[in-house]
Amino acid sequence: MARRVLKFASLAAATTGIYVYGNKFLDPNDFGVVRVGRAIATVHLRSAERLRELCCANRGTFIKVGQHLGALDYLLPEEYTRTLKVLHSQAPQSTRQEIEQVIREDLGKEPEHVGGEPVLKVEKKQAVSQRTLDCRTLPLQRLSHCSGSSNAGPIKELFASFEDTPLGAASLAQVHKAVLQDGRTVAVKVQHPKVQAQSSKDILLMEVLLLVVKQIFPDFEFMWLVEEAKKNLPLELDFLNEGRNAEKVAHMLKDFDFLKVPRIYWELSTRRVLLMEFMEGGQVNDRAYMKRNGINVNEISRNLGKLYSEMIFVNGFVHCDPHPGNVLVKKCPASGKAHIILLDHGLYQVLSESFRMDYCCLWQALIKADMKRVQKYSQRLGAGDLYPLFACMLTARSWESVNRGIDQAPVSASEDVEIRSNAAAYLPQITQLLNNVPRQMLLLLKTNDLLRGIESALHTRASASSFLNMSRCCIRAVSTYQKSKSRSLYRRAQISLTEALSLWQINLYEVFLWLKGSRLGNWVIGLLSRMHHSTH
Repeated sequence: MARRVLKFASLAAATTGIYVYGNKFLDPNDFGVVRVGRAIATVHLRSAERLRELCCANRGTFIKVGQHLGALDYLLPEEYTRTLKVLHSQAPQSTRQEIEQVIREDLGKEPEHVGGEPVLKVEKKQAVSQRTLDCRTLPLQRLSHCSGSSNAGPIKELFASFEDTPLGAASLAQVHKAVLQDGRTVAVKVQHPKVQAQSSKDILLMEVLLLVVKQIFPDFEFMWLVEEAKKNLPLELDFLNEGRNAEKVAHMLKDFDFLKVPRIYWELSTRRVLLMEFMEGGQVNDRAYMKRNGINVNEISRNLGKLYSEMIFVNGFVHCDPHPGNVLVKKCPASGKAHIILLDHGLYQVLSESFRMDYCCLWQALIKADMKRVQKYSQRLGAGDLYPLFACMLTARSWESVNRGIDQAPVSASEDVEIRSNAAAYLPQITQLLNNVPRQMLLLLKTNDLLRGIESALHTRASASSFLNMSRCCIRAVSTYQKSKSRSLYRRAQISLTEALSLWQINLYEVFLWLKGSRLGNWVIGLLSRMHHSTH
């Protein structure tokens, strides 16, 4: 424990390098401007690399926090976010022996006889949820005869084959491809050993040491990060909760035929081991993979936007970890359609109705460039007088672009540089905002940044179709809410008519954009233009 405290003290010291980002410890008058910029960038990079190494050394909770920091593009210097993003795909792996130990403890128990039939007994402390209570005792013919003895590995008993090299390793678990004795190919998600036991101690250490850092640097407001870890980590460590989330979102979005969510095999799942249907594909940010497999990049970006607009604005149940390793794409050989495969359902945010409505109205105002309503709904969401900064954080656009309309022009390289430069100047205000907004907003900001990263990789950021899909979902969500609060049949009919007209306008505008971008549309526009000139 003492060694771990010392490690984390070093980690806290490394994170204080972020403080340089928003405070002028160096006087530019003493150096050339370029030398100052290079010096600060070097400090950031060195501190970020130390932070990454210390996260990997401490593993578990620390990697999870490092991943969260890597998604804070609106807050941290690029050196930090770029360096910490690798934790999504390069987390430390557990050994085969450690994985086998967890499987043995959770699944590999002595067979008992119930009603004259051999069954697998699952340890009570890892018992499944009420929903799967009847699956705690299963005929062993489905699993093979598992003895749980020290000289018979549970992996060999449960699986016909099990790949030693994981498909992916994350902060809390890693996933292996395997084949059950009955021939089903599955993905086996196994929690790293000791993560559960160590997580509460790690969070306590973070809290104490960040309080110490705050005493030294009063503007260092990162306690919200600890609060989020306290709330979310226990849920992410419960794989049965993850399985329930997967089933819920699959049912909730069943009308999207392009969405695939792996089926959960409850009979072989516990709080630390999750067996699910094996699905494979290329990562959603891999343009080369999509080109090789004839997948339309714009279609994938558009469908991903539809999924998240539906989750956020309509249902208020949001998958909050859409980094590229958790979102795969694959072309179905039978239908030729491109599928989006959504993985890792441990981290979801449930939005309250009042929050969801305010958030819908805020995005409608942002898309329409209605500054009065932007101010109104930003303040209702806790931004106060910092609503311009909040609007910029939410959209990742400059205040000039927000005023002009975020759908009017794509994001330029110079605008990206401007946003990062301004983040340095407004670090205290940004941290103040993060402390003031509802906790529900924090994971949404992270989710927005991860989705923007995917759009940037696909070169589809700030496309008109994404804003149109958002507008549709916002209109539907607000109309549904208004109808639920109205007792008048006339009023409900009026709301439905307004909704239909608004959606019709969006559809008409979408057709116009399609014609404008198509060869046929260009030909028609050219023909009309020539006819117009000939009449004059």
